[in-house]
Amino acid sequence: MRRVLLVLIAVVEIVAPGRIVAWGERHAFENSGAGKRRPWTLPMARLEGLAVLWLVWNWESAWPGVKPLFGTVGLPALVTPRPFLRVALTTAYENPDAIELKSWVVPATRALGGCFLIVALWPGESGASARSER
Repeated sequence: MRRVLLVLIAVVEIVAPGRIVAWGERHAFENSGAGKRRPWTLPMARLEGLAVLWLVWNWESAWPGVKPLFGTVGLPALVTPRPFLRVALTTAYENPDAIELKSWVVPATRALGGCFLIVALWPGESGASARSER
């Protein structure tokens, strides 16, 4: 079920990245129309969808290499969410200073960073052996 859900989300992100990004802007920004996206923002969203598809289909071989990336992203999001968001907004928008975040975004970034760090540090078995036990 998790695999199907991830595939559906990835396909939507590949097919309609503008809608996904606009939805996120409406929910996370006080002034959702103020951000001017960089030319690579939507292609990078598509690339993210492709990366998720690749990870879903190559889980067993890819997970050991991908797992440390969760820690690399999660630690700064957990410890310093405001600078983390500043870098993310500067990467995606030409005018990040014009964007006002809603009050829940910084705590949610910290929480998501914590979740990513837990995933990176969780002692679990790789996909092949875990799947054989199900």
